[in-house]
Order: sequence, then structure tokens, then C-alpha cells
Amino acid sequence: MIVLGATVGFAGAASAAEAKQDFTLVNKTGYDIDAVFVSPSKSNDWEEDVLGKDLLEDGAVWDIKFHRSNRTCKWDLKVVYSVDSSEAVWGGIDLCQVSKITIHYNKKSDTTSAELE
Repeated sequence: MIVLGATVGFAGAASAAEAKQDFTLVNKTGYDIDAVFVSPSKSNDWEEDVLGKDLLEDGAVWDIKFHRSNRTCKWDLKVVYSVDSSEAVWGGIDLCQVSKITIHYNKKSDTTSAELE
């Protein structure tokens, strides 16, 4: 498994043990998210839900951690909403350059967007 685990809370100070792909996911959609998948862009498999049995509530933050030895920078991200199991997918995110992803939902246009920092 590529993504080793996730912990709820705010990202702490950077440490030498952190992988350069580690990032914080912020849910600002107005809805709870039931599942989050992170997979290398070259893969056809979404791997496992990094939330496990947990839920990413609206306004919550989730730290996603990678194994230090992982060298892949381009990743795809998929979130699945709790309310209707609809999905939003982003491809080719350079997690070697991104440390925070904030997702937003626009009800008027029915679109989910991602702000990369």
C-alpha cells in the first residue's frame, strides 16, 4: 500500500521523517466526505480509502502521510460524498510541490473544485 495512513488534526512542524508528498486535505464543501482515494497517476487502481471507516466532515482537516521512500510526485485524488455517493476526481497533482488541498463545492454550478497550496 502506498499511502500508509492518515491522522485527523492540523499539520505540525515539518520533520525530516515526513515524505515530500505528505499533504493536508481540507473539506470546505458543505458536505461530509465518506471516502478519499489517493493513487499514483500512472496507476489504474485507486488503492484503499485513506479514511478507513472514518468520515471527513465539512470543515474538517485530514493529514495524509506517505512512506518516506516513495519517490512518485504525480498523484490522482478522488473524494466520495456521503450524501449521494457522487465523486469528484483530480488528476496529475504534483504532491512534491503541494502541501495542502482545500476542496470546495459550488451548489449553483454543481461543481467541486480543488485549491492547491
